[in-house]
Amino acid sequence: MAHYCSTFAEPSEHFAQEREKRILELLPQVRWIAKRLHRRLPNSTSLEDLISIGTVGLINAVDSFDASRNVKLKTYAEHKIRGAMLDSVRGSDGVPAHKRKRIRVVQRAMEVLEQRLQSAPSEDQIAEELGISLDLYWEWLLDLRGITIGSLDAAANQDDSRSLVYFIADPDDKSPARLLEERELAKVIEQGVRNLPPMESLVLDLYYKQELNIHEIASILEVHLTRPSQIKSQAILRLRSHLEAQWPSAKGGRA
Repeated sequence: MAHYCSTFAEPSEHFAQEREKRILELLPQVRWIAKRLHRRLPNSTSLEDLISIGTVGLINAVDSFDASRNVKLKTYAEHKIRGAMLDSVRGSDGVPAHKRKRIRVVQRAMEVLEQRLQSAPSEDQIAEELGISLDLYWEWLLDLRGITIGSLDAAANQDDSRSLVYFIADPDDKSPARLLEERELAKVIEQGVRNLPPMESLVLDLYYKQELNIHEIASILEVHLTRPSQIKSQAILRLRSHLEAQWPSAKGGRA
C-alpha cells in the first residue's frame, strides 16, 4: 500500500518543482514590467503594489498555461502579469463604475448571442437579449462612445483614443520578444475586425486608419451625427469580446 501511494506522490512532487522553477525564472519580468508601467501611471500608484499584483498574475499564468495555443510561456506570462497590473489600476482610466457594468452587460449579451447564432448578432437582437428597446440600446452605445479596446488606452493618451493596442506598450522596448507580441496581438485584432459586420468594419477603418473624425464619417455615410459613434462603440465592444476569447491575457484587462 505504501508503494502504491509513493507512485502517485512522485509525479505530483515533480510537478510542484517544475511549477516553482518556472515562477522563479519569470519573476524578474514582474519587476521589469512594473517599473515600465509605473512610469506611465499617476505618482500615487505604488510600485511595490504593482509588483505584488504582478506576481499573482505570474502564478496564475504558470498555473493556467496551455501550450496548445502556440504561445510561449514567457509571452503568455508577460501579458497575464501586465493584465493583472492594469486590472488593479483600472480606476485611474476615468471610466465610471456604471459604464464598466454596462460594458460587461453588453459584451455578455453579444457573447451569448454569438454562441447561439454562430454569427455576429444585430443591434435588434442585442437589444432584445438585454431586454431593452432598440432606442435605449442606441443611447447606451452613445454613452459608451469613449471606450477603447483596452482599459488604459485613454489614460495613456488623454487627447485621443485612437490607439488600437489594448495594453500599454513601452515605446522604447524594441526587443524581438516585444515585437513578436505586438505582431501576434495585431493578428488577433485583424481577425476580429474581419469578423465584424461590414458597416462596423468600415467605420473603424475610416476612424482609425483614415483618421477621419466622427463628423466626416457621418457625412460620408449620410447618417445622423450620432450614428458613427454608436457603430464605433458596438464594434469596439465586439472586438473586446473577441480579444478576451482569443488573446491569453485579455481577461486581465476587462473593464
